[in-house]
Amino acid sequence: MDIVDSKTRSRMMAAVRGSNTQGEIAIRKRLFFKGFRYRINVKSLPGTPDIVLKKYRVVIMINGCFWHYHGCSLSRLPKSRSEWWTEKLRANRSRDARHIGDLVSAGWRVLIIWECAFRRSGIQINTGFDLVSAIAADFIHSSQGFLEICSGTDFLFVSDKKKD
Repeated sequence: MDIVDSKTRSRMMAAVRGSNTQGEIAIRKRLFFKGFRYRINVKSLPGTPDIVLKKYRVVIMINGCFWHYHGCSLSRLPKSRSEWWTEKLRANRSRDARHIGDLVSAGWRVLIIWECAFRRSGIQINTGFDLVSAIAADFIHSSQGFLEICSGTDFLFVSDKKKD
């Protein structure tokens, strides 16, 4: 059972942004400051990546842990309608994997930044954005094909292996 009425829940869910989130804007500003030029939300690419650096053949996806079903503490399932949410979030994750595969097949290098990488306890959020954007800049200049940045309990976890 939901703790708020359906009208309030509808208003709350309508306020959830799909693009130009705080994380996206903060990472974009830091990359721009570092001299990178990019396009945002390119609809012609699979998954409409948040940031596209055509010069480097790099796409960056800044994923919310809940909506993309990351599995960290920020992605807890709601207690109401849990079966529906489980199926919805699994479908989101499956779609994300398909889009990543399509991008890699098309020759794009993919960087995924999870929300928990910059929104974690123990550090200020701006420090988190600075750390993540520094790792992103290193990835852009590298020849790696795939990188995922997320948070462990009190550290950043960087993986270059794709998950299912």
